[in-house]
Amino acid sequence: MSSGKLDFDLYVITDRHQAREPLAGVVEAGARSGRGRLAFQLREKDLAARALFTLASQLLPIARAWGSKLLVNDRVDVALAAGADGAQLARHSLPASYIRSWSPHPFLLGVSVHGPAEAAEPESQAADFLVLGPIFATPSKARYGQPLGLAALEAVRQTTPLPLVAVGGIRAENAADVIRAGADAVAVIAAVMGEPDAAGAVARLLESVDRGRG
Repeated sequence: MSSGKLDFDLYVITDRHQAREPLAGVVEAGARSGRGRLAFQLREKDLAARALFTLASQLLPIARAWGSKLLVNDRVDVALAAGADGAQLARHSLPASYIRSWSPHPFLLGVSVHGPAEAAEPESQAADFLVLGPIFATPSKARYGQPLGLAALEAVRQTTPLPLVAVGGIRAENAADVIRAGADAVAVIAAVMGEPDAAGAVARLLESVDRGRG
């Protein structure tokens, strides 16, 4: 992936416990509204490998029908078995450079980072894109400490040529500010999963992203 370039603007992270309907319906509504500007991260940490594979296999054709990508959180084996577009790696995941050495091309690798130091690590730089957060306060990222804020996003933008996806407390009301601070895309959970109208939520988020780009 070329420096500073992503082929999605909104990274929707799944949480079937927050979703107002089965994930298939949320993904279909969101992908239809996004029309090629979305990627989904399947992040259902309580599911065993077989159940996660079944769910990924169900969601992948739905996402692709509307031009969206599907990545699987941490479980590279499940992502490859389901034919997904990539995987999102945490600090405890297999190293991105190792996965890169044997995974098929193209196979997207996102790496989660929580500040400038982690973003600058060689293993982070082996990714296709970095997911930085939490930018704002959010329950799902509380274990990572205090929110980084926009200043940290601006600092990380100066330290890496990789595309940056900002996560943590992002909604339509602040997504434009995040883009102006240097993010290439925004990632959300509750701002889509927790909304009764996923299609409308996606549309509002993308409008805010567009405002941020001026």
